[in-house]
Amino acid sequence: MADEPRYRSMREMIVETGLEMIEQELTKGTGGNASARTDDGNVVISPSGVPYDEIPPSEVPVVSLDGERIAGDLPPSSETPMHTAVYAGREDVGAVIHTHSPYASTFASLREPIPASSYLIAYAGHEVPVAGYAPPGSEELANGALDALSEATNACLLANHGVLAVGEGVRDAFENALIVEHCARIHYQASAIGDPVVLTDEEVDELIAGFAEYRSQ
Repeated sequence: MADEPRYRSMREMIVETGLEMIEQELTKGTGGNASARTDDGNVVISPSGVPYDEIPPSEVPVVSLDGERIAGDLPPSSETPMHTAVYAGREDVGAVIHTHSPYASTFASLREPIPASSYLIAYAGHEVPVAGYAPPGSEELANGALDALSEATNACLLANHGVLAVGEGVRDAFENALIVEHCARIHYQASAIGDPVVLTDEEVDELIAGFAEYRSQ
C-alpha cells in the first residue's frame, strides 16, 4: 500500500509514542499499542509484533472503525478491536494507549481498582476501574474495556492484562497512562506500610474540575 502523506505526522507520533512507552517502562518488547483518530474518521495504530525501534512510520497501519486496513504495509495491532470500539463508543476520545506497566498490571492481576490515594487519580477519574477478563484481541475484551471507560473515566485496568488509557490527543492519553502507573505504585507502596487514606468523591470532583481547566489553558 502506498504511503499516505496526510497520515505522515500522526504515524510518526505513534512510532515515537511506542519508543517512549519502552523508555518509560510502560511495556516490554513489542507489547502494548497506541492509536490516534484521524481527521477523516479513521485510526492510525501501531503494528502487530514489530519492535518499536524497527517500525518505519510510512508502514504504520491505518484502519477504518470497522477494522479494515486502508493504508500501511504492516498488519495492525491484534488489539485493534479494542481501540476501534473505544473510538466508536466515545466521540470525545482522540487517542488510545494500551500498556503493560508493572504496578498497574499488578492491580489488574488482583482485579482490584486503583483508588484515589493520590490526588493525581483525578486525571483518570474517581478511580481506575477494572474491566473483566477476556482473551487478548477479542471482541469480549473490547466490549469490557468500553464498559469500564464511562464518560467520566479516562483509564481502566484490563483484568490479568494491563492498562487502557484514553485522551483527546496522543500526549493526553500517554500522560494518563503514565499517571495510572504512578498512582498504582503510590497505592502499592502506601498499602505496604499501612492503610492509605482515600480521597472523597467530593474532593476528587474538585480536582477533576481543576485539572480540566489546567489542560484547557
